[in-house]
Amino acid sequence: MKKKLLNLLLTVMLVLTVPTVFSTDTGTGIGIDITPEEFPVHIWMCDERIVLEDCVQAGRISDCDSPLFERINNYAFEGEQIEWEVLVMDKNKIEEVQEVVATIGTTQGTGNDIEVECAEDPSFNEGYIADSCNARILEEDLSGDRVDPLTQKYYKCIFTVETPESMQGEFFVTVEAISVDSEATIDENEFWFFNPIIALTVEGDVEFDNVRPGSVDYSSTILVGNDAEEGSGVLLDMFISGTDFYDPDSSGAKCPDSNRLKLSQDLRSQASLGADTDSGETFRTACDITQNDGSDGWINDPSQIGVDNHDHLCYYATSGSYSSAGNPNADAEGYRPIVYSDQFTRDFYNDAEIIWNGVITGGYSAGNLLTPGAEIAINFKLGLPEPCVGNFNEGDIFFWGEAV
Repeated sequence: MKKKLLNLLLTVMLVLTVPTVFSTDTGTGIGIDITPEEFPVHIWMCDERIVLEDCVQAGRISDCDSPLFERINNYAFEGEQIEWEVLVMDKNKIEEVQEVVATIGTTQGTGNDIEVECAEDPSFNEGYIADSCNARILEEDLSGDRVDPLTQKYYKCIFTVETPESMQGEFFVTVEAISVDSEATIDENEFWFFNPIIALTVEGDVEFDNVRPGSVDYSSTILVGNDAEEGSGVLLDMFISGTDFYDPDSSGAKCPDSNRLKLSQDLRSQASLGADTDSGETFRTACDITQNDGSDGWINDPSQIGVDNHDHLCYYATSGSYSSAGNPNADAEGYRPIVYSDQFTRDFYNDAEIIWNGVITGGYSAGNLLTPGAEIAINFKLGLPEPCVGNFNEGDIFFWGEAV
């Protein structure tokens, strides 16, 4: 009996120690969690950045839609444009980039008001990353690499200055890339004064009182100044023009042949300023030198006092170390005749600069540019014909300032 019990225990133990096998191999696994970096969008400005002239009024050098080379300070007017070429990159995928835009605001950086959408530039997207972009991600330099269409794109942005009603004052301007998870601007945030108010000041009066016919008289000095909006930095190129003068009363005026006192010897613009024409005088009449017709300038010349068609009103101007003296059509005292016009035209660049002496700075006559608050001092010389009677107080001398 005892022996049978032992055998039964051994049998049970044997059953418990033999494993159950259902296949020829076995195994197990663990989970893996891979999260790519949320790569922040990157944007770089490349070398295609220009400022363009508007098509309303051409400048001295630049014309419609051409580079505005003459603009040397940071102000811009309605219709003028700023154009950038930028490179945008998102290593997650370029489709993550939702917008590339030009923005303006009172502070620099992201989040300013969006003014214009930028457009893809396929002409650049098929090439290589330009050295001028200086495209770097920490120590990684992308310059010279072929543009990867899966992660990179070039964009062209053209921002146009709007009317003063919507865009006037000082603003930071930049290009911003906006992706699904980040925003970035080019490093080069620009600072502009849009649509600054420009104005001239004239201090003093031009009066010639009790002048004897057949004599020469001089006015007191007047000051013509640049009164552009404070902080704008607007440079004004200065010009002068005028009209004849009349006696508005029914007084039987005559000076010397009619009821009109002429401004000058029919001194009007004689040539338009073309694309390849430098500024400078196109007329040669003068207040006191030989005229085109061979006659003498009549001011200070008693033999010419009774001639109607001569220069009767001339001016002398000074600004810093420059003056109207020495100009080809100035007389011995530095006085110059005044061009006829009651509106500003491009011919003024040839004919009507207040100070022009052949010393050109960046296309402009030295001494003729006024910074805000600066002034040109001007005197007038009148050669009153003989005979002359009447009160000639109807007519104008115009001063013009063009923002360069």
